[in-house]
Amino acid sequence: MANVRDAVDAVVAAIMAQKDYLTAVDARSGDGDHGLNMARGVTEAEERLRELPPDAPLGDVLHQMGRAFIENVGGAAGPLYGIAFVRAGEAVNAQTRLDVKSFEKLFTCGIEAIQRRGHAERGDKTMLDTLIPIRDAFLPENAEGKSLRECLEDALSAGREGAEYTKTIVARRGRAALIGERSIGIEDPGAMSSLIMFRALCSYLRG
Repeated sequence: MANVRDAVDAVVAAIMAQKDYLTAVDARSGDGDHGLNMARGVTEAEERLRELPPDAPLGDVLHQMGRAFIENVGGAAGPLYGIAFVRAGEAVNAQTRLDVKSFEKLFTCGIEAIQRRGHAERGDKTMLDTLIPIRDAFLPENAEGKSLRECLEDALSAGREGAEYTKTIVARRGRAALIGERSIGIEDPGAMSSLIMFRALCSYLRG
């Protein structure tokens, strides 16, 4: 649990450091509140983790993170990130380890939850354009013969490319969809916050 807490602390610090950037990006195509919402979510999640016992299982940690977003964050970020963390937490079992297979499983559960709740797919200019490429790096056909570290590096690279790709496409979901073609040239805030969190996790695991 101590390691999980340290990982969460790294993610919180990354979001707080990029809060103004996320808000500025969102202001170009949406409500301009994504950075503030993400900061509220990770701060509340950190507070909730302090209330858990030191040996709390990963499933409980993810569940509490999800509830923190669902209950405290407005806009799309709250329910989407929230349900992703909750469903990933439900997928944790005795076989869950810090390995490639578990990363694939937990990301898949989170992605499927986001797709059901947000009715979005890859290419709609959302967080999925970052999260799906990240998950795909852990699929058996892409991870065979690779270490976890190698897969994390591949996933981070794929996530960067996915987030950058959102600049080139028209938004089909959320408030950004209201500005249509004018959303081209602007990165999706959710794709960027997903990248920021995963990049922080990778940095922590490498460290």
